[in-house]
Amino acid sequence: QLQENQDEIENMMNAIFKGVFVHRYRDAIAEIRAICIEEIGIWMKMYSDAFLNDSYLKYVGWTMHDKQGEVRLKCLTALQGLYYNKELNSKLELFTSRFKDRIVSMTLDKEYDVAVQAIKLLTLVLQSSEEVLTAEDCENVYHLVYSAHRPVAVAAGEFLYKKLFSRRDPEDDGIVKRRGRQSPNANLVKTLVFFFLESELHEHAAYLVDSMWDCATDLLKDWECMSSLLLEEPLNGEEPLTDRQESALIEIMLCTIRQAAECHPPVGRGTGKRVGTK
Repeated sequence: QLQENQDEIENMMNAIFKGVFVHRYRDAIAEIRAICIEEIGIWMKMYSDAFLNDSYLKYVGWTMHDKQGEVRLKCLTALQGLYYNKELNSKLELFTSRFKDRIVSMTLDKEYDVAVQAIKLLTLVLQSSEEVLTAEDCENVYHLVYSAHRPVAVAAGEFLYKKLFSRRDPEDDGIVKRRGRQSPNANLVKTLVFFFLESELHEHAAYLVDSMWDCATDLLKDWECMSSLLLEEPLNGEEPLTDRQESALIEIMLCTIRQAAECHPPVGRGTGKRVGTK
C-alpha cells in the first residue's frame, strides 16, 4: 500500500511537471521562467532521489542561455544550492562536464550580478572536485581579479585564493608559531608575487590586493614575513628572489599598507553598473 501511494504521488508530480513546468519554463514572461527555475532547484534539493538527474538538470542547463539576466541568475543560484551539498556531487558529474563551459563563459556576463554568481558557482565546483576545471578554465577566472567592478573582482579573488593559496602543508601545523621567513605564509607570499608577475598587469597591484583583501587578510597583513623575505638571507636550499620579484613584492607590500590605512578600494574600482574615472 505504501508503494502504491508513493507511485501515485510520483505520477501526480510527473503530470504537474509535464503539464505545467515543461510549458512554462519557456514562458514569454521572464518572471515566470525565473520562478520555474527557482522551483526546480528547490525540488532537486528537497527530493534529490527523484529530481536530481540529467532529465531534469538539462532544463537548468538550457535556461542558462536565457536572454534575461534575472533568469540566468536563478539558474546559477539553483545550482549553487546543489553544489554546496557535497553529498550530491556524484549526481552532478555529467551535468558539470556538459555545461561547465557555459558556466565559465558566464563569468563575463554583461550583467554583473550574473557574473558574480557564476564565479561563486565555479568556486563551489572547484571545492567539490579540483579535476573538473582545466588550467584554462581557471585562468579565465583569475584575470577577473583585475576587474573594475569590485563584486566581480572579490568573487574572483576568493576563487584564486581557494585554488592557489588555501592548501596547507600538514607540516605547517606544527610551525604555526614560526615567524618571518620561516612562517607558513612565506611560500604563499611568493606564490602571490609569481602570480602577479605572470599576469603582466604590473601597474595593477592595488587591484589584486583589493580583490583578495576580504578572503586573505591574514596573508596580506603579514608584513613581518614580507620584510624578512626582502631582508634576510635565503634558508638552505631556498631560491633567492630575483630583483624583479623583490620589486613586485615591495609594490604589493606598499598596496597592502595603503589598503589597511585607507580602507577603500583603489581609484577606478566601484560597485555600480558603470565605473567613472576619478
